Amino acid sequence: MSTQEYPGTFVTLEGPEGAGKTTQVKLLSKQLTKLGVPHVVTRDPGGTPLGKQVRRILLTPGINVAPMTELLLYQADRAQHVAEVIKPALEEGKLVLCDRFIDSSIAYQGYGRNIDMKLIKDLNELSTGGLRPVLTILFDIQSEDGLSRLHPGGHDRIEREALDFHKRVRKGYLELAQLEPERWRILDAAKPLTTVQGEFTKILADKLGSKHMLNAIE
Repeated sequence: MSTQEYPGTFVTLEGPEGAGKTTQVKLLSKQLTKLGVPHVVTRDPGGTPLGKQVRRILLTPGINVAPMTELLLYQADRAQHVAEVIKPALEEGKLVLCDRFIDSSIAYQGYGRNIDMKLIKDLNELSTGGLRPVLTILFDIQSEDGLSRLHPGGHDRIEREALDFHKRVRKGYLELAQLEPERWRILDAAKPLTTVQGEFTKILADKLGSKHMLNAIE
């Protein structure tokens, strides 16, 4: 099911490492708060107390996590996240902005790790109860450029993967966007921060109209 069945609206943000989507959604949240727009900003993995523990396991450098274990941990986090945070917020009529969701599993574990795509999609369906975003914004950037933005010495387990892995992930995102152009919007995340922010808010305002007072965003 999509969030069209709920009073609220579910929007997801996707992108390769270093694309800046986390920074952008924090800036947007400040604008929404000023406008009095009821909203929730959350992330996948790590949007719940249980999820924070899962996130630590998944991203801590030096921990050996087999590809299938990685996939299942992400799905376990997602099931808890949907039940505890996302669905309740949508039922309350809020705008939910989630930093990564089901498409990350397809891009990272499917294209990146070469795990069977049908299996990933079936697990996505199971862990979310079929919940799908009405809008997904891809913050796109060349893999080399995105990785160069990361803080030296602070790279997590995924960020430390080989460049070829990150290129496969980016390729996956672009192909997913081509398959569902009605859901996806692509932003050039290599542009200056203020330019990206302006384009980001415009996409939201154009797509969601006056439902969440987003037409008032400057």
